[in-house]
Amino acid sequence: MLQTLVNAWKIADLRKKILFTALVVFIFRVGAAVPVPFVNIGAEGIIADQSSGTFMNYLSMMTGNAFNYGTIFAMSITPYINSSIIMQLLTVAIPYLERLQKEGEVGRKKIAAITRYVTVVLGILQSTAYYFYLRNGKFLSLDQSGQAFTGFWAVFQAIIIVLSFTAGTALIMWLGEQINERGIGNGISIILFAGIVSRLPTLIAQLYGPEIGYMAKGGPFLVLSPLVGVILILMIAFIVWMDNAERRLPVQYAKRVVGRKMYGGQSTHIPIKVNMSGVMPVIFASSILSLPPTIEMFMTIKPDSRLESFFKLFKHENWFYGIIYFLMIIGFAYFYASIQYNPIEMANNIRKNSGTIPGIRPGDPTARYIGKILSRITLLGALLLSVVALFPILFSQISTLILTKGYDHETGMNISLGGTSIIILVGVALETMKQLESQMMMRHYKGFLD
Repeated sequence: MLQTLVNAWKIADLRKKILFTALVVFIFRVGAAVPVPFVNIGAEGIIADQSSGTFMNYLSMMTGNAFNYGTIFAMSITPYINSSIIMQLLTVAIPYLERLQKEGEVGRKKIAAITRYVTVVLGILQSTAYYFYLRNGKFLSLDQSGQAFTGFWAVFQAIIIVLSFTAGTALIMWLGEQINERGIGNGISIILFAGIVSRLPTLIAQLYGPEIGYMAKGGPFLVLSPLVGVILILMIAFIVWMDNAERRLPVQYAKRVVGRKMYGGQSTHIPIKVNMSGVMPVIFASSILSLPPTIEMFMTIKPDSRLESFFKLFKHENWFYGIIYFLMIIGFAYFYASIQYNPIEMANNIRKNSGTIPGIRPGDPTARYIGKILSRITLLGALLLSVVALFPILFSQISTLILTKGYDHETGMNISLGGTSIIILVGVALETMKQLESQMMMRHYKGFLD
């Protein structure tokens, strides 16, 4: 892997792409630290408990903590991700979009343009909601008399803040597209990767900081803190294995004569990835389960009420949360598998090319066989994905039981880089290195995949 990077750096055009990608990442991190006019947030940020399970904590993770401090890139690429998900769903539901997707490059460009417009609309909506939260939380600048702006100046303040957040979203989207055209890797994924990586110093300080780290507390933390580092390494290795795992469906093509040449007759396979849906089931499930704790922040709840009991079900330490989280990951995994793979279409394509699966008759039997294989692989991939997503929560609960029994500690150790973050980090890193590797192979250089 390091040798691939060294060889890539020696080639002028690849070196320019790497430097351009680094420049865009630098601009993103600078923008994530530039505050928006009329926003006055202290050093603590707007999220008091960084380990809570609210939707705002999820947004803070996705934006590299920019959301927590109300900077220009506070919305980051979340509107674009939501827009892409919406367009994927609508492509299945709306025949016009389905036809555009099948028109090739021209159709994909039209869908991409629609996605941009939807991104801007979602950016305006999210920025407006964020503005009202900042206003209710008294995080906005005051006038010279120390009072909140009223009348024309209040409207002017709202417009400037909403437009600044929306412009930051549009700029992030444009920077991601520039990486796609002139850089290395997928632009949106690279920006998301940079935002999550920026949280690593916080994680290291939380574990090994001389004053605030778990190691400084002594006692059982001296054993559990190094264990966290080992667990993170093992999780990364497990995700790499899971991402590369695939089920190869054998296909035998019949011989056919075209003119004086004979074609076919060879055996090949159709690779089906075990984790075919990637991190999307985890993102969907965690987003939905984060909504109740977020709603709770805006409500005044009486102690020991039914409403309080209801919201307690969606806390990370509750068994109900873990069960629903697990079931939703499996459900969304099957949903994305149904979007990506159509057994009937796959069977028809194999039949059109004079191919067969050994031991399976063409037509409906082949479609049923492929559907059966896809169902099993999807279940296996969803179970593996659930292990990665739920393990940080399980580890936090186990450490809580250990540290609260016989010690003066109220909570356990929270792994702030959860399963979702690690899956994104590893997936983006592998995807980027594979793209770089493919360009190296075009220039006859050996890389880390050899």
